[in-house]
This record gives sequence, structure tokens and C-alpha cells, in this order.
Amino acid sequence: MIKPDSEDDRYTNERRQNDRKKLIVDVQFEGGDATGIANTRDIGSGGFYMTTTADLSTGMPLVAVLTLAGREMRLNGVVAYTDPGHGVGVRFKDIRDEDLRFLESELDLGS
Repeated sequence: MIKPDSEDDRYTNERRQNDRKKLIVDVQFEGGDATGIANTRDIGSGGFYMTTTADLSTGMPLVAVLTLAGREMRLNGVVAYTDPGHGVGVRFKDIRDEDLRFLESELDLGS
């Protein structure tokens, strides 16, 4: 069992405060020595969960490329928590304002 650290706790609290939508889209990702294609399970203004068996560790920075409503977005993130063999939670890092507004608008999330 993975024991959450304080960063994970902050992410969990953030996740509860931000609406998320179940949404499955392809994600191309690069993080550490891992690259691959995964699928989101849900996404919100604070981050997303992606299903993958890649060996990604908590705190690892990654870059994710996904297309939503015909718009390709290149998003920086950090692995906030892991569920080995199933997937990872990714928290957005330094998301551009226009990407955040687009996500909130497309997902009908509101700020």
C-alpha cells in the first residue's frame, strides 16, 4: 500500500474541491524514463487520472498531450498519486490560463 505524503494529501484535498468529469480521451505522456499512450478516466481543472501500467512514481514531472473537442493541449503535470498496475493521478503544474478556461468551459466545470 502506498502511504500518501503531504503533497498527496494536498492533491486529495484539491481534488475534492474541484469538480471532475468522467471522460475518456487518449493521452500521450512522457515522464522520467517512461513514455506511452494512456486513457484518462476523469479530468478536471486541477488534473486528471489516467489508466496506465507504466512505472511512474509520485512527484515525477510529466508532459501530457491530449485532444479535447478538437483542440490539442500540451499540459505539464506532476504525478500526485499512484495505483500501481492501474493508473496515476496527475496534478496540473503551471497550466496556461487559456487551457484552464478551455477545460472549464468544455467540461462545464466553472471556477
